[in-house]
Amino acid sequence: MQEVEFIHLGLIPYQDAWNYQHTLFNRTVAQKLFNQNRPPEKHAHIPNYLLFCEHPPVITIGKSGKMHHLLMNEEWLKQRGIEFFRVNRGGDITYHGPGQIVGYPILDLDQFFTDIHRYLRLLEEMIILTLADFGLHGERMPKATGVWLDASNPVKARKICAMGIRTSRWVTMHGFALNVNTDLQPFGFIVPCGIPNKQVTSMQQELGVPVDISQVEKSLMRHFEALFQVKLKTNLHAARLIQ
Repeated sequence: MQEVEFIHLGLIPYQDAWNYQHTLFNRTVAQKLFNQNRPPEKHAHIPNYLLFCEHPPVITIGKSGKMHHLLMNEEWLKQRGIEFFRVNRGGDITYHGPGQIVGYPILDLDQFFTDIHRYLRLLEEMIILTLADFGLHGERMPKATGVWLDASNPVKARKICAMGIRTSRWVTMHGFALNVNTDLQPFGFIVPCGIPNKQVTSMQQELGVPVDISQVEKSLMRHFEALFQVKLKTNLHAARLIQ
């Protein structure tokens, strides 16, 4: 069974997490290129990673996102302590903030399966199974990546987990954002994921009480291991990875 390094970055500014991802992502791609013209017995080991973190308030928009989905200007956001970034992931616009679990898998899919659709469906399934552990029924919505509640009801449908990824040479980065105890008000400053007239929710909103975020993380980790058939190995000295 493959090992995947699990690194918990805690509450970290978005730019710092983005830089950290890029370091691991670029290193992985470089190692793959190094291996291309070498015999298997001389291949460099290519590790895989799963990063968890929370971000201070920040709005990000993907490479295909529409700027008119940002309903407030950047100066207005800055005055309220909300950062804004244009990023190189797929997907449109979303909000990150405390109380939200953000997961960044950096996986070499050549070691798993070379199928982006399958990869996204497995991430969604991980979220759906985790929500079920807490008594919530998560669902997929046709033609809309992520996880929803009451997805089939146009009036009640509300998004609880957003997703957006980037891949190059079958290496992934970016990932998912699950609303646990997230302040939902800032979602009103955007058209979440570029889908108008749809609500956003959180586990706390649905359950009526704050949720132990560490327990949600443990559930996510357990389902990630089962779905990707890996063993997570916690790295308590993550800083060494970017030295």
